Amino acid sequence: MGTFDDLFRRLEHLNDIGASLSNERDLNRLLEKIVIAAKHITRADGGTLYLVSQDKRFLHFEIVRTDSLNIAFGGTSGNPVSGKFPDLPLYTEDGRPNNSMIAVHAALTGQTVNIADAYMARGFDFSGTRKFDERTGYRSQSFLTVPMRDHEGETIGVLQLINANMPTHNVVVPFSEADQRLAESLASQAAIALTNRLLVRQLEQLFESFIHLINLAIDEKSPYTGEHCQRVPELTMMLAEAAHETTEGPLADFCLTDKDRYELRIAALLHDCGKVTTPVHIVDKATKLQTIFDRIELIDTRFELVLRDAEIAMWRQIAAGQSEAEVRAAFEEFSAKMDVDRDKLRRANIGSERMSDADIEAVKAISARYQWRNPAGKLVDFLSDDELENLTIPAGTLTRKEREIINYHVSATIKMLEALPWPKHLKNVPEYAGGHHERMDGKGYPRGLSREQMSWQARMMGIADIFEALTASDRPYKPAMSLSEALEILVKFRDNGHIDPDLHDVFVRSGVYRKFAEAFLGEDQRNGT
Repeated sequence: MGTFDDLFRRLEHLNDIGASLSNERDLNRLLEKIVIAAKHITRADGGTLYLVSQDKRFLHFEIVRTDSLNIAFGGTSGNPVSGKFPDLPLYTEDGRPNNSMIAVHAALTGQTVNIADAYMARGFDFSGTRKFDERTGYRSQSFLTVPMRDHEGETIGVLQLINANMPTHNVVVPFSEADQRLAESLASQAAIALTNRLLVRQLEQLFESFIHLINLAIDEKSPYTGEHCQRVPELTMMLAEAAHETTEGPLADFCLTDKDRYELRIAALLHDCGKVTTPVHIVDKATKLQTIFDRIELIDTRFELVLRDAEIAMWRQIAAGQSEAEVRAAFEEFSAKMDVDRDKLRRANIGSERMSDADIEAVKAISARYQWRNPAGKLVDFLSDDELENLTIPAGTLTRKEREIINYHVSATIKMLEALPWPKHLKNVPEYAGGHHERMDGKGYPRGLSREQMSWQARMMGIADIFEALTASDRPYKPAMSLSEALEILVKFRDNGHIDPDLHDVFVRSGVYRKFAEAFLGEDQRNGT
């Protein structure tokens, strides 16, 4: 009756293990759970898990455990397997199956091998086992080697158990038939869980590669935004981890699971995917008059034409008998004034500083002061309506219409992301990614959401997007900003209702900005120069 009760308990444990394996997302922990569970239900002292390499040529050691020797490699042990144990070749140099190795034999044949005593077994090469025993003082005796086969019947790994123990006598015994059946059942469940995990990981890798492809397309369109697409996710996750570790204040209860982290990271990577719709000449607009080239050069040429006409008029006046000294003096005064006006327009074109009302009026006055004959022979104002609109932009280099086009990238991002059939664990990606230009006071875009209508994650992305933009050194329209300057501006953004004050507190108090600066900013920026 005791043997039956023991078997029943082990079967119950096997069922519990199946559920645990199905729920495990982390591959290393999954492999470790498989070995620990197999050792437990068979009472084995040691366990090893191998995976077949992608090229189907080797068995890789993934997990190694031996309780009596306190050996643990792979999984969550902190001791990497790589370099500790050589791969097992599935085939010899002449291409024949390497059936002399018990784990390889199980992998190639798909059959379980149960050996009572390795030192007495025939047909397999246990020389490596003997060397291990000599080196450690261990005595490898009973072996149970079980192939792990996927839903298509292909071997994806091998589970090997060593030295079954008799609980009542604490001696090594052969693995029983019940042990073998339990181990085979576990290996079957483990293979399904492992295959599912590998398939999910492959899909995740494919999906992330596609995201990087989108960011690469944005980068190829404009070298000024590619690094932004990479740095914002890094800064977002730094802030998220700091918020997760916070134990006081409004964020004390904020907690991230591994699924939450993955969802936020994907959202951060996709936060600017809508920029694929933004025209390059607007994204790269370094000066106010830039289109496919900087039109300030046309203004310069126009000044030369006006000066030429003035010089011709001067000589005509002299030829007509007017005082040469007076006419020349007037011309020199006109030329000097033109140089001043030309310099004013050049400065206005840069757009790195906010224009005062007086500066704007000065540009309008220059436009009205001069006239030139256009290619059609018509005498027109010095600046066209479009040139005047651009040169009087109060801040930055974009007109209102161009700013609307730039801002549309968020709407495009939301539209693109909401069109995708997101799985449950990624359902918040559109909200997180689409909220990085909203403001806490409801004055942001595109939806005008208030603080209470936004998740913590979306608010985090807003801070990350702003701070990265402030410190970016690759923007065409502004020089790199020092860390101290960026922090001062961020305080203003907090005070005027732009960013979340509680997250700003975490950002500063936890030193997130310093961590980001060390990783991405040059020494001059970090030191404030």
